[in-house]
Amino acid sequence: MSYLTLEKNADAEYIVNKSRFISHASPVKSAEEANEYISSIRSKYPDASHNVFAFIVRSPEYSRYSDDGEPSGTSGKPVLDVIKNNLLTDSIIVVTRYFGGVLLGTGGLVRAYSHSASLAVEAAGIVKMSLCSEMNFTCSYSMYERLSKLVPQYCGVISDTSFTDNVTVFFRIPSEREEEIAKAIVEQSNGAFKTVKTGENFGKFSV
Repeated sequence: MSYLTLEKNADAEYIVNKSRFISHASPVKSAEEANEYISSIRSKYPDASHNVFAFIVRSPEYSRYSDDGEPSGTSGKPVLDVIKNNLLTDSIIVVTRYFGGVLLGTGGLVRAYSHSASLAVEAAGIVKMSLCSEMNFTCSYSMYERLSKLVPQYCGVISDTSFTDNVTVFFRIPSEREEEIAKAIVEQSNGAFKTVKTGENFGKFSV
């Protein structure tokens, strides 16, 4: 099980025909968190002409968008389409507009909001969240280098390493690779060492 989401909070700016578009993107975990983010942007730009938004959250599955006073279908929907086209979830984009006095027309608005949303996604980055197994293995110092190199080979990420009488390597790995690395650790150590699974959660991986 995996999904794509935004990596971090980010802003971008775009100016067309004297209208200023400031786009904001952020990962969110719920509709409540998305609404709080919208409120924070509105508070930051209280004099803006519009604060258009769209978001999609994963659990429970829900999406929403708003044109915030722009002509229907010219702003919120294009922003939502950018989220969908990038296959994102648990993500929100708010585009703040300061009207510059020149009408952009229906097509111009769609292009401007879509482009602004895309700039925000580019700035925030996209990551893959995969259901991961939290695991570790304890080994001798002589086997540490050989065994630790196996983790990235199976798409795992080392989170911590403890050096005491022996070495304990803590890592997360996509759940579908759990059995593979467990077998590899046993084989590479001739049965001397094995993995221990401590839990499961969603881990972040570069796309």
